[in-house]
Amino acid sequence: MRVLLLHDYGTLSGGAEVMIVALRDALRRRSHEAILFTSTALPLPLPLVSDQQCFGTVSPLRRVLQAANPHAAARLRTVLREFRPDVVHVKMFLTQLSPLVLPLLRPFPSLLHVINYNLVCPINTKTLPDGTPCRHRAGIACHAAGCMSWPGVARALVQRRLTALDVFDRVVSNSEWVARRLRAEGIRVDEAIPNGVPMRPPRPPLGTTPVVGFAGRLVPKKGVDVLLRAIALLRERMPEVRLIVAGDGPERIGLERLARELGIRDAVEFAGHLAQDEMERALGTAWVQAVPSRWEEPFGLVAAEAMMRGTAVVASAGGGLAEQVVPGETGELVPSGDAGALAAALEGVVRDHGHAERLGDAARSRALAELTIDRHVDRIVAAYAECLRAKGRPGT
Repeated sequence: MRVLLLHDYGTLSGGAEVMIVALRDALRRRSHEAILFTSTALPLPLPLVSDQQCFGTVSPLRRVLQAANPHAAARLRTVLREFRPDVVHVKMFLTQLSPLVLPLLRPFPSLLHVINYNLVCPINTKTLPDGTPCRHRAGIACHAAGCMSWPGVARALVQRRLTALDVFDRVVSNSEWVARRLRAEGIRVDEAIPNGVPMRPPRPPLGTTPVVGFAGRLVPKKGVDVLLRAIALLRERMPEVRLIVAGDGPERIGLERLARELGIRDAVEFAGHLAQDEMERALGTAWVQAVPSRWEEPFGLVAAEAMMRGTAVVASAGGGLAEQVVPGETGELVPSGDAGALAAALEGVVRDHGHAERLGDAARSRALAELTIDRHVDRIVAAYAECLRAKGRPGT
C-alpha cells in the first residue's frame, strides 16, 4: 500500500512529530510504501526528517499561512500526481499546511487523525486565561474570554470556513476524550485509536533514593510550578526526595527561581532538552513520573512512555490522561493545579519502595498490552481499509 502522510512539521520537535515518524517507519517495516509530507518550518533547530516539503515558517508570516499556504497546495498537487497514494493520512495541517490542501484530497481515500484541539480551538488548548477549561465554541467568544485579538479571531473564522472536513472518508482521534470534545461541537469522529510508543527495555531496579521524574516542555500549561510546590511539601516529610526535570522552554529561568524560593533548588535537577536515549537513562532512575498538566491533555504521550519504561505515573485527572492511568494500579490521578493533592499522591508512591516497583510493573504490563506501536499500526491500517472501502476500492 502506498501511504502519504501529511503533517505540519518535519522535525522531531514534539510528541506529534515523533509519532508520525514512528508510524511512517513502522509502515515501511511492514513493506508499505510510506512517505511524509511536511512544511520546512523549524519550531526547534533540529534536522528535517520528512521526505517531501513545502514552505513553512515560525515567523509572524505563519499567521497568514494558517489560513492559506499556496505553496503547500502546489507542492502537494505534484506529490499526489507523482506518488499516486492509495491512502492519504492527515494529522496536523492547521498551523502550516493550511486548509488549502484539503480539496486536493477529495479523489483519494483519506483519513483525518485528530490529535489535539486545533479544529475547535484556535490556540489549541481549550483552556481559558485563568487556567480553567474552556467550554465555549470558537469565534467571538475567543475574544470575549481574552484568548485572542480581533484580527486573530478573524483569521480563525476564515480558517474554519475553508476547512472542508467532508473530504475525509474516516476520522479518528487519539483518545476517547478528544472524540467526545469534537463530537460535542458537531465534528464527526468514527473511533479513537490511542497512540503507541516504541518498545524499550524495562527500567533497572529502583535505587535507594526516591526520585520523581518529569518530562516535557517548560511552559505554563505543563504545570511544573505546581510540581515544584508539591516537591517542597513532600520534602517536609521526606527530605531525601529528589526531582529530575527533563525538558526546556521559556519558563525555565522562572522555574529555577521558584525552586530557589521554595528552598529545594539543591534537590531539583534541571536536565534541559535530552535526546531519547539520554531521556531514558535520566528517567530510568525515577520511582514515579509526574504529569501535572494544568490543561486537559488530549492524550499524554509522556505518561505512556513512562508506563512502557515500567514507571508509575501520577497525573492530572483531566483529558486523555485519565484513560491511561489506572488509580491504585499503575499510579494515581489528582486534581489539576492542586499541589497538596499532588504531594500526597507522590508520597503514596515513594514512601514504599516495593509499592513503587509493583505500580511500575503493572504500568509496563498495561503499556505492553495496549500502547505498543504494533497495536497502534494494526488499528491505523484497519482504518485505511475502511477508507478504501468508502471509495469503493479493494484493499491493497
